[in-house]
Amino acid sequence: MQAEINKVELRNLKIADYKELKKSMIESYPEMADSYWDEAQIKKLLKIFPEGQLVIIVDDIVVGSALSLIVDEALVDKNHNYAQITGQYTFSTHKYKGDILYGIDVFVHPKYRGLRLGRRLYDARKEICEQFNLKSIVFAGRIPNYGKYATELTPKEYIDKVKRKEIHDPVLSFQLSNEFHVMRIMKNYLEGDTKSKEFAVLLEWNNIYYDDSPRIINLNKSVIRLGLIQWQMRPLKDLDALFEQSEFFIDAVSGYGSDFAVFPELFIAPLMADYNHLSEADAIRELAKYAEPIKKRFQELAIAYNINIITGSMPHIVDGTLYNAGFLCKRDGTNEMYTKIHITPNEVFHWGITGGDVIQTFDTDCGKIGIIICYDVEFPELSRLMADEGMNILFVPFLTDTQNGYTRVKHCAQARAIENECYVAIAGCVGNLPKVNNMDIQYAQTAVFTPSDFAFPSNGIKAETTPNTEMTLIVDVDLDLLKELHEHGSVKILKDRRHDLYKIKKTKS
Repeated sequence: MQAEINKVELRNLKIADYKELKKSMIESYPEMADSYWDEAQIKKLLKIFPEGQLVIIVDDIVVGSALSLIVDEALVDKNHNYAQITGQYTFSTHKYKGDILYGIDVFVHPKYRGLRLGRRLYDARKEICEQFNLKSIVFAGRIPNYGKYATELTPKEYIDKVKRKEIHDPVLSFQLSNEFHVMRIMKNYLEGDTKSKEFAVLLEWNNIYYDDSPRIINLNKSVIRLGLIQWQMRPLKDLDALFEQSEFFIDAVSGYGSDFAVFPELFIAPLMADYNHLSEADAIRELAKYAEPIKKRFQELAIAYNINIITGSMPHIVDGTLYNAGFLCKRDGTNEMYTKIHITPNEVFHWGITGGDVIQTFDTDCGKIGIIICYDVEFPELSRLMADEGMNILFVPFLTDTQNGYTRVKHCAQARAIENECYVAIAGCVGNLPKVNNMDIQYAQTAVFTPSDFAFPSNGIKAETTPNTEMTLIVDVDLDLLKELHEHGSVKILKDRRHDLYKIKKTKS
């Protein structure tokens, strides 16, 4: 992986990308001479099916691509090779009203493998298949490791061993892990593919949402999946141990297709055990030294697992001032910082933390969100200002030591969901830290709260964890229900405010 990645973007291919596309293709297929599409062919693809041509851009460099056609199912059912399915490379087989999304190419530059960018391309293809109401995705995958076993195994035997994980094939193993199933073996599929002995495996992913009746396809994502982590405080040997535990949870929630992974406030506190011999104020400043490496690692994990990560919070020093802050690490590789605005008396007395002075919302690929930390949720003005900016989901990483403290966070969060007609997701730490001063006990019950109307749970609780037990909470929230509530709810809290009598505004922007 590159030492630094600042921005990852998945978008449709443009003809201006061609030079970089060609360069990356050549470096991705070093064993196959002249294995790139010429510019005229790319222009043709973009003319007939621009929506189906995708690229991954890392820091303005094309590092991967997925190219597709729509073809008739009857063509796929026939035995065919690569030249035939592409119409002798003219793409004359493309039928806009066909049934099947056929993948004709996918690659990731060798230097950028290991970041799961290929998975991101495959997921985008699945979205295209659903949006165009196609029956399935089909393509013929190479089996580049087969050449090593060709003298002892038939293609069928080789595929069976790959399925059973007795043999790893860099292409087929990846495709099988992405929910594709084997249709049949193709002989003499791609001329010049010596590593595969010119065999390929025809694979298929079925679109369970396919409807053979006409329908309007909604291109905007309305259902957002949240992955909340109720973090167990435990002794940690070092920063690598924290990363290992964090990646475990990110892997788990991303495996369920979550759009967000949310960590609690000050979940990195176990690392402060090494500084227990210092005063509490000095110990927290030592802990703040971990903020930048944590941000960098979570940026990498956001890219690799294709998930937006809310890093809870941690002590962070900016120009000598100590804040309680966190980072929104987006799956496109960018990040933004947020700070705790209201500091508890305990944080001021023991640690000397200063409150932040920026009230903001964040634009994500799942819409506009807000993030406030623990005590902040007890001040309704913050989230009301965010709601006025269009916030749909409010995230609240928190840390409370007693049930009394948790009760304040919980009931205030529920109130914020009702009064701002939004979802509120809270995530906290549990367990004990006997060797860390001022962080010895924790109490939490992670939850997602909703407005209170007929489309939502009658008690305003979408889901919640078992109290004081390490676990994850996976929750789907539907943004379209909020739109309906704003316009047709039993009450319309945001619309019915008396702006002629009162208003809330920022005094500092």
